[in-house]
Amino acid sequence: MSRSLKKGPYVDPRVLRKLDGKKVGDKTVIKTWSRACTITPEMVGFTFGVHNGRDFISVYVTEEMVGHKLGEFSPTRKFQRHGGKIQKEMDAAAKQRDLDAAKAAKAATTGGAKKK
Repeated sequence: MSRSLKKGPYVDPRVLRKLDGKKVGDKTVIKTWSRACTITPEMVGFTFGVHNGRDFISVYVTEEMVGHKLGEFSPTRKFQRHGGKIQKEMDAAAKQRDLDAAKAAKAATTGGAKKK
């Protein structure tokens, strides 16, 4: 559920304190553990290092992100992939098709150059 409109959005005061004295577009990464902090218009243009439980994920804040939480842009789980033996065979076949297509395209371009 969303936070009550009466209370307003939750913005961590420590994050706002870290923004003081910095200019928009600074290359410094502002590290934070506050994933529940709502992105406000004052944060646009800054890069935040949002902790995902293991390390910090760099998140550059744009205008479209205002109103969302910082944690939404720092995933906590890493998707490996589904499958097993069959999936590996499918991936190998797809890779081979890509290589064949690249060779055919290269042959077509070099063959056209020789004719001229």
